[in-house]
Amino acid sequence: MENSRRQFIKKSAIGAAGITIGGLGMSAKSYGNIMGANDKVRVGILGFSNRFKGSLGKAFLKYADEMNFEFFTVCDIWNRRRDEGQAWYKETTGGKLDTARNTDELWGQKPDAVILSTADFQHALLTAEAVRAGADVYCEKPFAETMDDANEGLKAVKETGKVITIGSQRRSGPNYHAAHDYIQSGKFGNIIAVEMTWNVNQPGRWRLPHLTSQIKESDTDWKRYLMNRPYEPWDARKYLEYRLFWPYSSGIPGQWMAHQIDTVHWFSHLPHPRSAVANGGIYMWKDGRTNFDTMTAVFDYGPLDNMDEGFQVIYSSRQNNSSGGTKEWYFSNGGKLDLDTNKVNSDGGLRENHAKAMGMKPFLLEDFELPQMKVETDADTGSDPLTNAHMKNWMECVRKGDPKTNAPVEAGYSHSIANIMVTAALRTGQRATFDEKTKQVMAGGKVFKY
Repeated sequence: MENSRRQFIKKSAIGAAGITIGGLGMSAKSYGNIMGANDKVRVGILGFSNRFKGSLGKAFLKYADEMNFEFFTVCDIWNRRRDEGQAWYKETTGGKLDTARNTDELWGQKPDAVILSTADFQHALLTAEAVRAGADVYCEKPFAETMDDANEGLKAVKETGKVITIGSQRRSGPNYHAAHDYIQSGKFGNIIAVEMTWNVNQPGRWRLPHLTSQIKESDTDWKRYLMNRPYEPWDARKYLEYRLFWPYSSGIPGQWMAHQIDTVHWFSHLPHPRSAVANGGIYMWKDGRTNFDTMTAVFDYGPLDNMDEGFQVIYSSRQNNSSGGTKEWYFSNGGKLDLDTNKVNSDGGLRENHAKAMGMKPFLLEDFELPQMKVETDADTGSDPLTNAHMKNWMECVRKGDPKTNAPVEAGYSHSIANIMVTAALRTGQRATFDEKTKQVMAGGKVFKY
């Protein structure tokens, strides 16, 4: 048993650190053996966001020279962001970027690929534009905030076969790969419950008062920004602080829950919840926002054709007290898998005396630790290790023309269904489900839109 456990951990660590997350051990020479490796991949920056500047751009540049990729243009409908993008690139690399005022101009520049980090509600629609223009896409999460957008994005990717990765970095973590393999091996037992939290105490989260006081409608393109959302007059807060306002963002579900609920789909191989109920409110930060600062959702998961099997997921989040922090706990009858500590143990498992009294065989998990992400110590570490690995996996798949990235479009589609079910439950007070035929989220017997 001990040898088998050690072999499992070793195998998971090797798989996650090597082949599974994009062959982190491959040398620059290895890329020369891949067809097309001598062709430079020209990448456009679609949305010069704080997320791009602080993380995605750094991760890309860490591997760009080695893998023969380059940034060549920055597209943003706000002139200030275009200027900032050019200044960032010059300061970081000494190079020069072209600009595009909108996606019409961007597609005219014929990018091979784009890194997309615009407002939440735009992701799926811009992904559809990009792949139809011939570009591969690194798309930040959430993939979509409505099913119409999710369906359009998925359809376009499937039709074109382009290489897409969703910015769910956990899918490039050795500990998460090991957890997936462990659960799928059957050694953990059936999942019976999952508990997830994401708590902060940040009054300024998603607020940008300095920028909102400076931006003018004439500096950007408000109608292009709205895309398919109902028209309303210019609002600087909804442009820059969009995460606080529906229907531009769902807030907590799209920003935070999307990361954690994605692991449920991945580990269980289930495409979406069977149902969701949720409640919440704006209990503290009464600053004009329409998205809740506190919420709890309860999901029912299981085979879609067998209601006798399944498990419950409880997700809670608040922005007004950080106690409890973040957690991802998976439970079986034999114990617990903790993705905060990366430990598996028999906590809460059925004890021998209780099992014996019921005429059952006890099932207790052995204690062990999941493999960790190796921290990089070279001079140019790029972004955080998870984002580095995730970006490199996408770049390798783009180079090979392989759509099987660590986080393919189906992952984004699945987390979007869960997010939209929660949004529907929060905004209607009704139990939400997903209609497999119409590919729509239903609440109170009606299709949920806005």
